Amino acid sequence: MNRFGYVAARVWPWVLVGLLTIVITVLAMLPAAWITPQFALRTGGRVVLADPSGSLWHGSATLRLAAGSDSGDATELPGRLEWTTAFWPLMTGRVHMTLDQTAAMPAPVELVATLRQATLGAGSLDVPASLLDGLGAPFNTLALRGIVRLDWNEWRVFGPNAFGRMTVTLSDIASRVSRVRPLGAYQVIYEAQGETGTLQLKTLKGPLILEGQGDMRDRRLAFNGDARADPAVAENLRSFLDLLGRRDPDGSYALVFNR
Repeated sequence: MNRFGYVAARVWPWVLVGLLTIVITVLAMLPAAWITPQFALRTGGRVVLADPSGSLWHGSATLRLAAGSDSGDATELPGRLEWTTAFWPLMTGRVHMTLDQTAAMPAPVELVATLRQATLGAGSLDVPASLLDGLGAPFNTLALRGIVRLDWNEWRVFGPNAFGRMTVTLSDIASRVSRVRPLGAYQVIYEAQGETGTLQLKTLKGPLILEGQGDMRDRRLAFNGDARADPAVAENLRSFLDLLGRRDPDGSYALVFNR
């Protein structure tokens, strides 16, 4: 080995260490503001992480829901979404994050992702029904109030394919356009089955009875169901039901949703 080769052999490891140090420093200083826009991009502006602070490694943001990227109205969940990213898994091409919502989650959840797949651990989330107003019609018209609880098992995503089960329970639901309070309690179950998914709506209790099924294909939801009222309060719920859909001859109202 000539003198140049000898010097290069001794210096090269230190050059690598220096480059690695620079990369780690840049990543460590990567601000949360560079990361959070990805949520809005992936959800068409419906889920927004606003007012970010911190970095890739430890940061937080406020969760907002909106009808889309061009919507001027949005609703904000109290508290902050906080995350912590483990360093060493990044060396093997994995992102391992711990996520917590300070006001809505009873326990943190784990998110593990690679370039090919992502897995979100089982968890739950309690939010006020008023948060749905930010999604636009018909939620902003109905102005629902009450508690919405989301429970999900392990959620796995492989490219465009998702697998998992989510249960949404709406309790003591009321509306500013109805004098009947509460309207009832309801449950929505969504099953993700790869490129498709199924949705089922049922009533747990209450004078307003909602039922229906839906399918998700090509990221579009087609839902068909019906709404009807307990005869004892049917007249008081008439105007509210008129907002939900077309009245059928049997007295029920068609719930049709395609988006």
